Amino acid sequence: MGGFEGFDSTVAEYNRSGELFRIQGHCQSACTKFLGIRNVCVERSAKLLFHASHDRQRNISEHWTAHTLSHYNARLRDYLVANHYVDTLAFHTISGS
Repeated sequence: MGGFEGFDSTVAEYNRSGELFRIQGHCQSACTKFLGIRNVCVERSAKLLFHASHDRQRNISEHWTAHTLSHYNARLRDYLVANHYVDTLAFHTISGS
């Protein structure tokens, strides 16, 4: 597995409960999977950092990148792909606003 177990289970639990999940501050890498929570609120001051997913040896993984992208809405997913944010391991920041 790509180290996502804790994030995936948290997303599933919040989606089951319907409880509000708030993203505040710095949200980097796998943390952005919390955007897959149906009742998520992203604070305007939040900074979300995106990049390609990788395996434990830091080799870019199309499989894990697709897995992460599946947690985002179509508009964000299309933006990240079109702007090549998920083609490299470099971080690309998007503000919550």
